[in-house]
Amino acid sequence: MFDWPTDIAFTGLLSGLLMFTYFVAFEVSLGWTPGKKMLGLSVHGPADAIKPTAKQSATRNAFTLLSILPWIGGVLAVTAIIVIAATIQGSPTKQGKHDQLAGGTQVIKG
Repeated sequence: MFDWPTDIAFTGLLSGLLMFTYFVAFEVSLGWTPGKKMLGLSVHGPADAIKPTAKQSATRNAFTLLSILPWIGGVLAVTAIIVIAATIQGSPTKQGKHDQLAGGTQVIKG
């Protein structure tokens, strides 16, 4: 009835694609996700652009696709989240590695 390895791979594929699509679609169209909006945050593009471009948002959120990789994807995703958190904490502008790779996107309060 259930094929455990196939179910795990399908779940990773589905969740990774849904999460990536969710973040990119909201950031590009509105400049925020519903969660960011509730917290009073928005995502700006480089050079104070109101919203990131599709390419910038896709680059910024590419780490969410790591869960697509069977078995190792979860470990890589957690590692990416730790790197992002550490680089945000160490940045005077509070930009993570994902923001730097996207050309300087930034999450802004207000």
